[in-house]
Amino acid sequence: MSLSSVRKYLEQYGADRGIIELTESSATVQLAAAALHTEEDQIAKSLSFLIGDQPVIIVVSGKSKVDNHKFKERFHTKAKMIPGADVERLTSHPVGGVCPFDLPESVGVYLDESLRKYDVVYPACGSANSAVRISIPDLERASRSLGWVDITV
Repeated sequence: MSLSSVRKYLEQYGADRGIIELTESSATVQLAAAALHTEEDQIAKSLSFLIGDQPVIIVVSGKSKVDNHKFKERFHTKAKMIPGADVERLTSHPVGGVCPFDLPESVGVYLDESLRKYDVVYPACGSANSAVRISIPDLERASRSLGWVDITV
């Protein structure tokens, strides 16, 4: 997948208007925040995990860290990130561009409570130099979120 496929996907939600293409990399929280002139915590990072053999994306605020105990309580397994070499194959997005949009049907998406303190956040948009300015309600809809979780500190 790519920015163009995510753009087409977001059109159905009217969220494509918020897409921002950058000349510089936004592949990390720090780079994205600098490029977008926003605080790091307002970057919505998409973390990719395996729960059993099922890929899952959990979107968390930029400065949040996964609390392993909370993760295990919620998902009944240890937090196991998808190895970098397998991320694109399982999520259809490259490392640095993983986002909660235009995913294979087998990939579940959850939103972490750490995002709720913002009205608007900036997740990646399918490439390492893009983001989308999106409201929390629109993020819920466009990500087809399976619900809210509390797995971070």
